[in-house]
Amino acid sequence: MIILTTWGASMLAALLTGCAGNTVSDNRDLAAVQVKEYQGERLSALGDFHENSIKGPQRVDMDSYRLAVTGLVDKPLSYTYAGVVSGHKGYSKPVTLDCVEGWSVKILWEGVLVGDLINPAGVLPAANTVIFHAYDGYTTSMPLRYIQDKNIMLAYKINGVELPPERGFPFQLVAEDKWGYKWIKWVTKIELSDNPAYKGYWEQGGYSNDGALDKPFFDR
Repeated sequence: MIILTTWGASMLAALLTGCAGNTVSDNRDLAAVQVKEYQGERLSALGDFHENSIKGPQRVDMDSYRLAVTGLVDKPLSYTYAGVVSGHKGYSKPVTLDCVEGWSVKILWEGVLVGDLINPAGVLPAANTVIFHAYDGYTTSMPLRYIQDKNIMLAYKINGVELPPERGFPFQLVAEDKWGYKWIKWVTKIELSDNPAYKGYWEQGGYSNDGALDKPFFDR
């Protein structure tokens, strides 16, 4: 059982309000072309998601967009969208996203491995944490070992169609086996760090820094 203080309960309510908000409503043009089944398994639809971002859906300026790889690396990198999508091997995998409010969606994600983006920068030995930054100011972090061992993807397609803006275009992290608040959208920067205690937006409010599905998502 998780017992929340008044403060903790208010923080939980804030997040759950985001998770329980309106479902995606502007994907009608994509409904006919999205993949609905993969290897005999039924997939969730784009409209099954709930809006849970801190500032609402973002519209990224793709003329100026760059995905930066910074921090504890030999050579900081800056990728264009095309440089990520066309310059790296793509992977597809069905993964379920679980929200702390109780709903979940099983989606076919397509993208590139985070490892394939950071390795060319020359990750320094002191790095043990990967901090992800988003267009709306949101951040979250993961252990570098988790990113490497789980072959974590940065997705640019969902059920066979390009990520819609509300789902994180141009890139959403597929944080497999993690709660939904770890699935950062509109990723703009991947920072290598030696600070495993770094806390992102919701983690600063008491949510688990680990974010593992088999553990409580609230630390207080």
